[in-house]
Amino acid sequence: MIKIFGVSGSPRKGSTDYIVNEALKYLEEKYGAETRYFPARGKHLNFCIHCDYCIRERSGCIHKDDMPEFYDGLEWADGIIIGTPVYQGNLSAQPKTMLDRCRAVVAKDPDILRNKVGAAMAVGGDRVGGQEIALQSIHHFYIISEMIPVGGGSFGANLGGTFWSQDRMAEGAAEDEEGLRSMRKTMNRMMKMLGVVRGEDIPKKG
Repeated sequence: MIKIFGVSGSPRKGSTDYIVNEALKYLEEKYGAETRYFPARGKHLNFCIHCDYCIRERSGCIHKDDMPEFYDGLEWADGIIIGTPVYQGNLSAQPKTMLDRCRAVVAKDPDILRNKVGAAMAVGGDRVGGQEIALQSIHHFYIISEMIPVGGGSFGANLGGTFWSQDRMAEGAAEDEEGLRSMRKTMNRMMKMLGVVRGEDIPKKG
């Protein structure tokens, strides 16, 4: 069974929670994937302070907070979905903090993320407000971590799922049919790439 870890980088319950959970639901229903979910909301997440403890000790991070749950999900998963709200034309502070802190797990095990497949989604209050820049930032993390980033293909979902909430939280994202289409295209591409990595066909149900 394919294992997918979904991450919401929003500090509040709203559109980012909605789009990540819709993606996980789609993969469960269409591909029979096993999923886990990690919301940044309510979590204690310290900034990386570049103290090099992780490099010296090879035993994780010096901070003692809620990151081990995130690390466990990354290690468990075959595929990873990171969703973010758009803040100032880019990803929000919470996913940036989580990605910066991944130095600790890679220092402990350089192979921990290698060849996992990564997809990204972003939601903004404006139709064009920085979603693709936020997606690129997440893809940069995937590339640096020796993962395989995927988008939705050449037509209509180039870098991943892009949503417009119209500043109406989950209700607005749920009404964005174009955003939902871009999410489904990206999830289908993700499963296709996971099939390539595993050397097997992953059939879609129905």
